Amino acid sequence: MLLKSVLAAVCLLASSTQALYFYIDGTTPKCFYEELPKDTLVVGHYKAEAYNTNTNSFYTTNDLAIQVTVDETFDNDHRVVSQTSTSSDQMSKFTFSAADSGLHRLCFTPSGPGAVSLQGWFSGNNDAVLGGVKLKLDMAIGESSKIESDDKNKIDSIVGKVRELNGRMADIRREQIFQREREAEFRDQSESVNARIVKWTLIQLFVLGGTCAWQLSHLRSFFIKQKLT
Repeated sequence: MLLKSVLAAVCLLASSTQALYFYIDGTTPKCFYEELPKDTLVVGHYKAEAYNTNTNSFYTTNDLAIQVTVDETFDNDHRVVSQTSTSSDQMSKFTFSAADSGLHRLCFTPSGPGAVSLQGWFSGNNDAVLGGVKLKLDMAIGESSKIESDDKNKIDSIVGKVRELNGRMADIRREQIFQREREAEFRDQSESVNARIVKWTLIQLFVLGGTCAWQLSHLRSFFIKQKLT
């Protein structure tokens, strides 16, 4: 009964603050429920720590893995999220959007050598050894401002890449305009040269035609004079 009361208190705390620490038995999952409206965006950040019996403290280890599952209890426990991440110094993340209004079950299941069971945590023995997994959970439900703040670095990186691509496109555009201008200039020069060639060709033909006509006329006059004499 005490365990159920603590779990209920944890679920109530999660609904009110959306940011909490809780402990997980290394052999069983920890689940809580959220009533979500349709199209509600949920972003969760979590970090798990395993218990070290030698130092009596919690620490991060790659041997500890956390599986996150989200099920729609109103739709025959349809699973919308299932992902597993190992423990690290940085917060892990899961994201989903409620496809329909209803109760959603979120479960966290530890696994691996770092997931040990709780011993005496809910017992009256003060000398019992503490174990299990300590999980920090921070969820943003339908808070676009917080989500945008958490993803600001990613958005800034994307914006920077878009600006870089726009700059490259502008450079390519300027290069294309320059190439078209040079092509137009070369075309004008070619047409001008071709026009001059045609002009000089016609002049040469006219000169040659006139020279031939003068020579023929001169030869005709010469032959006529030779006959007369």
